[in-house]
Amino acid sequence: MLCQFTVKNFKSIRDEVTFDMQAAAISEHEDKVIKDRDGEVFLPVSAIYGPNGGGKSNVLEAMYSLVAKVLRPIYAMEDKEDRTVPPSKFVIEPFAFSDKGRESPTEFEIFFRTRQAEYRYILKIKKDVVLYESLDRIKLETRRRSALFKRDKQDIILKGLFARLKTSDELSKTLPLLSYLGITYRNNMVVKDVLDWFEKGIDFLDYGNPFQELRMAVAGCPQVKSLMLDMIREMDLDIVDFRVEEKDSRVLDVYTKHSADGYEAELDLLDESSGTQKIFGLLPLVAMSLQSGKTLIIDELDAKIHPLLLRHIILMFTDMSINQNGAQLIFTSHDLSTMTNEIFRRDEIWFAAKGHAQNSNLYSLVEFKNDKGESVRKDAKFDKQYLEGKYGADPYLIRIIDWGKVSA
Repeated sequence: MLCQFTVKNFKSIRDEVTFDMQAAAISEHEDKVIKDRDGEVFLPVSAIYGPNGGGKSNVLEAMYSLVAKVLRPIYAMEDKEDRTVPPSKFVIEPFAFSDKGRESPTEFEIFFRTRQAEYRYILKIKKDVVLYESLDRIKLETRRRSALFKRDKQDIILKGLFARLKTSDELSKTLPLLSYLGITYRNNMVVKDVLDWFEKGIDFLDYGNPFQELRMAVAGCPQVKSLMLDMIREMDLDIVDFRVEEKDSRVLDVYTKHSADGYEAELDLLDESSGTQKIFGLLPLVAMSLQSGKTLIIDELDAKIHPLLLRHIILMFTDMSINQNGAQLIFTSHDLSTMTNEIFRRDEIWFAAKGHAQNSNLYSLVEFKNDKGESVRKDAKFDKQYLEGKYGADPYLIRIIDWGKVSA
């Protein structure tokens, strides 16, 4: 699962911002959180709100950029057609509205957990060149901390469990060391554990995936298909079943079965409405996430589905009897029908908006304080106060209102 993500100097993000999936010590929906085996508590959902152009999507794109930077060299070496390889001219862009931003590195830091350990990975990159990189590990059973590697412009130091591994003297400056280890030592248990999370533990929708339709192949899993049909029924559609035909490794045909007045008919998905087509592009990923415990990241989730289905999906992730494997859903949204204390905890609601220097700010509702230093009450009307501009990220203003602890 994703624990915490920090980024600095990426697109509209000038200063360091941190997106935290660790649950705050608050007294709301305490039964709707993920409790890991060592007692740590994490959030199953988080939504980022804010005006268009405020930087919501850039927070998610920063996560994707880090994952893509690590995986692209590995996928390129494996050359498998069913792998989604980020574009070969993949570029990480720094903050553009200052000379300092253009000349400084983009910095990423991510904490994530597997079944065995919690890892902290740091990557600092400038014009595709790796300036600094490190990986640390905390074993969940013993809480023992250990450094695995550290790399800067001069040296590469392999430590602890990686001490016996070797690196090339001519390692490319643009190749992350983590990618190199994934290519060279994928059978190493710790390397495999880390790279499996980057490859299988986190998933993105609408971030340069040319073979998104291949996700429909999961229809062969009865549990995933059952979840999809449950979600379709929530929309009160007349679709009672669907089937998938695979023509080759890149093409899938999907057929939906409708029932009306006792009569059943089958339609090609291409003949369905664009809304239904979007649903069938989304729901397999939602179902897969819930089944496998993935972190699923979706930009503008509400633009793809009906508000009732959005509510249903959120509640599936927060219902621990359904979400038994620690799946997480992170998305951006403008939909206010779900921005209520019945659906969300305050630490699950985030805001992004720009300061006066075109720099994006990111903060959660639980940490927000108004100009009087007052926190938001857990029984507040979140949607109403947001529309009134009381949380800084006014939905009708691109720039942030500078008050309290929210600063440009």
